[in-house]
Amino acid sequence: MIAAQFDAFFLDLDGVVYIGDEPTPGTPLVLKELRRKGKEIRFLTNNPTSAEEIVRRLRSLGIESQEREVVTSGTATAALLAAKDLRKAWVLGHKGLKEALLARGVTSTEGDGCDAVVVGWNDDITMADIREASLAIRRGAFFVATNEDRTYPGPQGPLAAVGTLVEALVAGSGQRPISVGKPQPFMFDVALKGLGRGKRAVMIGDTPDVDILGAHRSGLPALLMGEAVTFPYDRDFRNPDGRIASLEDLFDESLSVGEWDGPSYAWPERVEPGVAAIVLEGERVLLMRRRDNGLWGIPSGHVEPTETVAGAVLREIREETGIEAEVTGLIGVYSDPRSQVMTYPDGRIRHFVTTCFLCRPTGGTLGRTGPETLDAGFFPLDSLPEPMMAMHPLWLADALAGSKEPFIR
Repeated sequence: MIAAQFDAFFLDLDGVVYIGDEPTPGTPLVLKELRRKGKEIRFLTNNPTSAEEIVRRLRSLGIESQEREVVTSGTATAALLAAKDLRKAWVLGHKGLKEALLARGVTSTEGDGCDAVVVGWNDDITMADIREASLAIRRGAFFVATNEDRTYPGPQGPLAAVGTLVEALVAGSGQRPISVGKPQPFMFDVALKGLGRGKRAVMIGDTPDVDILGAHRSGLPALLMGEAVTFPYDRDFRNPDGRIASLEDLFDESLSVGEWDGPSYAWPERVEPGVAAIVLEGERVLLMRRRDNGLWGIPSGHVEPTETVAGAVLREIREETGIEAEVTGLIGVYSDPRSQVMTYPDGRIRHFVTTCFLCRPTGGTLGRTGPETLDAGFFPLDSLPEPMMAMHPLWLADALAGSKEPFIR
């Protein structure tokens, strides 16, 4: 029985606790029984409003709740600003968001006096607001989004949400915000801090890309409620650890939740094409030491717009080492996230699908290093420098194996 497996239950609101103006089937009684058994309840919503407003709505539906049990993207944003000691925010949002910030000592202001620009939602926001807030961000104001949901369900179909306003400010300021709402981990971290030590929590949501992904990024197991589709790769962060039709299933003796065994890599924000080159000169291989992490590896990088992969790899070799080369064969295409998900010092997380080529040098001057390179040189195959990029020895081994067919990993 799932109810017996956990000490705390984190619940999405719209679609799990209620739909429109009605609670989901059995929910008031289920939550009452969970409380009777000593379980803790937390309500997590991307609605950028105050906890007080959510409590009023829940109580109007016959669901008991307390403000300390509610984590909105608004209250989580307030916690983030308070932790950074940012006390004056330009709030592009409604009254509920301003109330959530004020409860943590963050006052609303506009113009040069603001420490932060906070993006929520308000139908009265104008292009002039966006223009002036963008300038404030360019002048150094901390840029934070309560969430980046592009749309939300409406009676006439999907309606524009906070994410559309975020993109307008990104275009105007040239910067991306820190995002607080699900599926970012911050909201889950806020909810976890309110629990006693050692208590086991589970997330229950109806949206794989938001609720399930966010829980798994925070190390929590997650249940999917409803009939949303899942994903074919079994290690996909968006796949739940169990499914239920309603909250009443928490007391079904035949159901249980598996553990979330998180992989070694972080969830990537984007998938990008990449290229890499094994450049051999006799029994030596061309390597370069990367400026961003200090590791040795083969020349590698991105594919630029309009480039072929073969053209991209020759450009990368030239820019990173000064060597001119030609492609002599295809080694393989690599996408294993265990080695192909990269976390950069600035926080970007990318999953590369890399085409690796076998090349030979044709000219150039070794040692001209670009902005990504600390050093470069040819090294004997039996005496490679360390430490090396984790995946590059494998790619080199594949190249030296001389298979007639390219590898796909």
